[in-house]
Amino acid sequence: MIPKIGITENNLQKVNTLLSVVLSDEVTLYIKTRKFHWNVAGESFMELHKLFEAQYTELEAIIDIVAERIGKLGGKTIGTMNEFSLLSRIVEHPNKYPVQKAMLSELLSDHETLISELRKDIDLCADENHDAGSADLLTGILQQHESIAWILRRYLN
Repeated sequence: MIPKIGITENNLQKVNTLLSVVLSDEVTLYIKTRKFHWNVAGESFMELHKLFEAQYTELEAIIDIVAERIGKLGGKTIGTMNEFSLLSRIVEHPNKYPVQKAMLSELLSDHETLISELRKDIDLCADENHDAGSADLLTGILQQHESIAWILRRYLN
């Protein structure tokens, strides 16, 4: 059933497509952060192991909120690794196991990519698709990524 919430069916479809991309980004970054959590080694092992765990836990909550938003807008939420990998704007690096500093740099770059992309997504939701709710949700997510990026950046200074 199509929600009657003041957003046209066409705009609901566009926002759900956009949210599916955001969901794919979040899942891909979640998996990458988990991989680094499992494979971090070296002098600051425990500190980074715990940092990555806190970050993937935060990403897990974001994933659930985005997935539920798609449902609230009458869409079906994708849920396979194939679907996520086809839509994600985050680049994966299979069979690569970077050292600590490279892990931090890669995650920082990914969060900054998402921040930049989310800014565009917010404008699309608000201006073109008249969906203030999704724009607000994405603004909150953007702020979470800004906080995570700030923490990662501090490790690299």
